[in-house]
Amino acid sequence: MESYGDIQVKELNKRASGHAFEVILSPSTPDPKGEFPLSPLRKRETSLDEIKKKLEAAEERRKSYEAEVLKHLAVKREHEKEVIQKALEENSNFSKKAEEKLNQKMEANKENRTARMAALNEKFKEKDKKFEEVKKNKEGMKEREH
Repeated sequence: MESYGDIQVKELNKRASGHAFEVILSPSTPDPKGEFPLSPLRKRETSLDEIKKKLEAAEERRKSYEAEVLKHLAVKREHEKEVIQKALEENSNFSKKAEEKLNQKMEANKENRTARMAALNEKFKEKDKKFEEVKKNKEGMKEREH
């Protein structure tokens, strides 16, 4: 086995197709874990003023988000009110139209009934006239016979 710095080369059995080698790389450092600390290094200490500024910025973001959510809810409620108002108007219009149609039908039925009654009365008057004529004719015939 031969060594070349960090590399070790071990010659294996010779084969008809050529040579075979095993190359072993030694670690570059004895303890690779030693390079990576468990916690990241802090750049610098944060001051009380910086912490306050960050808290104020977070509070502003929270208030802004809350205002946005409330605005969205107000828009949604306004839309719901418009939809309900429109539904009420359509219902009212439908009721009025249905009532008007019903009144028209009732008026038409009343007119038709009045017309039929008038026609029947006229027919009965004509029958009464004919009856009176027949009665007069019959009385006239009785008087002639006497």
